[in-house]
Amino acid sequence: MDLSNLNLLPMYHKGQHDIANNFYIPCMSNSNRYDRAVGFFSSTIYSLCWPALKSLVSNRGKIRIVCSPLLNRNDLEALENGHEIKDQENIELIRKEFNQMLEIPFLRKPTKVLSSLIALGYLEIKIATLSKNTDSNIKRIFHDKVGIFSDLSDNNVVFKGSMNETWTGLSNDGNLESVDVFLSWDDSRDKERVFEAKNYFERLWENDYSTITVKDFPKVLKEEFLSSADVNDWPDLVDEICTEIEVAKKLSADKRVGGRTPRHHQLNAIEEWNKRNRRGIFEHATGSGKTFTALCIIRDSLEKSETPIIFVPSDLLLKQWNKEVKETLSDLDPKVLICGGGNTRWKENSLLRRWTKQSGDSRIVIASMSTAYRDDFLRNISQGGHILFVADEAHRLGSPQYQKIMSFKSGPRVALSATPRRAGDPEGTKAIMDYFNGVVPPPYTLSDAIRDNALTPYMYYVHSIFLTDEEQDSWNSLTKRIRKLFAQSKNSSQNTNDSLQNRINKLLIERARIIKSADNKIELARKILLENFRDGQRWIVYCDSQTQLNIVLNDLRRNNFQALEYHSDMSGDRMETLKYFESNGGIIVSIKCLDEGVDIPSVTHALILASSKNPREFIQRRGRVLRKAPNKPIAFIYDVLVKPNINEDDEFSKGIILGEMARAVEFGEGAQNPSAIYELKRILLNFDIDYSTITEKGIEVDD
Repeated sequence: MDLSNLNLLPMYHKGQHDIANNFYIPCMSNSNRYDRAVGFFSSTIYSLCWPALKSLVSNRGKIRIVCSPLLNRNDLEALENGHEIKDQENIELIRKEFNQMLEIPFLRKPTKVLSSLIALGYLEIKIATLSKNTDSNIKRIFHDKVGIFSDLSDNNVVFKGSMNETWTGLSNDGNLESVDVFLSWDDSRDKERVFEAKNYFERLWENDYSTITVKDFPKVLKEEFLSSADVNDWPDLVDEICTEIEVAKKLSADKRVGGRTPRHHQLNAIEEWNKRNRRGIFEHATGSGKTFTALCIIRDSLEKSETPIIFVPSDLLLKQWNKEVKETLSDLDPKVLICGGGNTRWKENSLLRRWTKQSGDSRIVIASMSTAYRDDFLRNISQGGHILFVADEAHRLGSPQYQKIMSFKSGPRVALSATPRRAGDPEGTKAIMDYFNGVVPPPYTLSDAIRDNALTPYMYYVHSIFLTDEEQDSWNSLTKRIRKLFAQSKNSSQNTNDSLQNRINKLLIERARIIKSADNKIELARKILLENFRDGQRWIVYCDSQTQLNIVLNDLRRNNFQALEYHSDMSGDRMETLKYFESNGGIIVSIKCLDEGVDIPSVTHALILASSKNPREFIQRRGRVLRKAPNKPIAFIYDVLVKPNINEDDEFSKGIILGEMARAVEFGEGAQNPSAIYELKRILLNFDIDYSTITEKGIEVDD
């Protein structure tokens, strides 16, 4: 056991290096002490499931961790104003975090290991918060990141960097991290850094910093931890955890160095899908890794000499899937045939038919649905049990146009969608469910993903506006005409009734446009951004139409905002716009082309001006802002609702209010701030609408 015998690099980058296996585990295996100062309390659990842990304990080793409790927004504001958080509040935060870890299936065993190590004295935790005299230049929470491995010969390895002591920090299927490494036996500069790091940690441990208060782990919490400890069987628990990790590696699509491994919910989904004769729908929240789950299935399919055909709803997703397939499955060197998006080679010399015949080659077809539903595509596929049918955003297949794609015979089938049930379209929903053999249980919901740290928790703020006098007059006039035509339709013949219904529908659409283009949205958008936007943030403003987008964009620029546009008809390069936004932050004003497939994890805020009644659209918009990214502990969604003045008995007008509120209820129930729901209930009272009646409203809209 000697750290100096390890061949360590001066720096490790996840993606280029396997930080866990090439650095972290060898160092822990050869150490008898591990000191760690790191950001969050929840950090103290995830990395403790690695095999090297038993080696350190067998060396009579000890782990000391200084960390911060996970603070809520009020606590952060209190710290920002120079106030100290009370011990009891810290205790409640930690108790809540601990209980949540025991409730989450894939964290239960690691949590018991944590408790056992505390009980046996191998692990000691202290809690750090900012002191009352912290000045404005100090960060709002203790968020330092330094680790020190030490062996019996007093050799030391120090590492610093962006990596938290978390599952996503260390595992391959996590954040893109890097660490710098310093060795006590190396040159004088490294020795000096190691000395300073050790001195820094000891001062923290002894509570010797004026700006930071470090306290022992609360006794009452320690007793609760010990009650869940399994001091005799914890090594077996570690073995079980390591076996689960090996299973994940085996099933992973990504065999590259430092490649991703499927998470607990992805492994469960694959296992259940196999039990269901390799058919089913993955109803998993936007941003929770559906694509990677499907890639794991695709790798297994290729190894079975099957031919996967991947159906996607847009040209953008054609490109993204092609990139994902070639990068993730690079060791198989798959041959990919693109059908759609201007790619027509599949039509030449019966290439599609030859490509989809059973063979030992790694062949994949990626087709846009707008190409795949056509007869010349469907009749040229070599149908049969050797075809793996993969549908991304599978709810699209339920449209009358695209249902034809589900007519050909295949073997295994997997569908991906956060919202597989088509709102207001039971026939389309049934077609999808029947073809794919229903949803693979259990669905992986937004709350599951936030709980498991797969998505970012969020705050939700509702803002309501009224129509202008002119808009309200137009609304009232259209409502009168709708009521009159509806009354006529009740006593008319079938042919006349159909004609009247068409006229009613046109008037309903015309009236809905008043909500969508309400002038007061522009002023409110400016107000929200003036009050809340800060440099370094990344905002998406969702608009309803190109006209509204142009008005919002020009208004923001007149008010000195550096706003960018993103839409299908823009004159500039869309991908370059996204790259600039990722690097520099700012505001993107967009329409629905950001709904499916565009991945911008660093987005911190969304402002929704678009009055969509389609649940799929607004759920995907929320998903854009909840994706995980470094230095993004929480996301923020601002939603603008329009309140026309209506009579209590005006059922024609209440329908459109229900459509607006369906989005708001969906967002509010998943948010971290309960006040969002209270505000929604208050708004609904004005319309004499029962809150519980609107959770399933909405209508599917196909392009």
